[in-house]
Amino acid sequence: MRSARPCPRWQPLLQSAAFQAFLVFLIMLFRGQTLLTTCQAYAGQNGASLQNTETGQNRTPADGGKPMMLHPIGRVVRQDDRVFLDILPQYAPALDGLSDFSHIWVIFWFHGNDTPEKRAILKVHPRKDPANPLTGVFATRAPVRPNPLGLTCCRLLNIQGSRLEVEGLDAWHDTPVLDLKPYIPGSDSLPQGRVPDWARRPPEI
Repeated sequence: MRSARPCPRWQPLLQSAAFQAFLVFLIMLFRGQTLLTTCQAYAGQNGASLQNTETGQNRTPADGGKPMMLHPIGRVVRQDDRVFLDILPQYAPALDGLSDFSHIWVIFWFHGNDTPEKRAILKVHPRKDPANPLTGVFATRAPVRPNPLGLTCCRLLNIQGSRLEVEGLDAWHDTPVLDLKPYIPGSDSLPQGRVPDWARRPPEI
């Protein structure tokens, strides 16, 4: 029976620094892919998905190269003319006290605009009006942007368990909801804020 020991001619390669570095690279690559798969599976199992995102892969100098993870807390549900936020049961305790506010900020993911092509658009005509000047997306509320995050202030009508009924949310059915924050007039309302001319005009419905 042959010995399981490696052939002597391979030993220098197996013990070389280059080979050891290659093994470390494979391990780190596997760990990164596992993290991404886990994040995607988490979103899918909880009724929401971040389609075509790079969540779990983005690495920036600001966070020291650590992976970024986003966990949807619920989804938008449209029923006729009514709009609801169905929050996942495990996040229900986080809703305690929210009913004391008349309005809330809803942070959501523009999943219908999440494509590499739309993420690459950096300038648009605000409100899709060619009469408005071509403007950088960071100076607009356009849904096309490098990270398609949406932010809308909504009227909170009622809360039943982990379901919120809201008014004024411009998000599609099944849109993943990422976070909720209360609207606080003292800090969120700035009547003297400066805006360009196009933003002073009411949007066309």
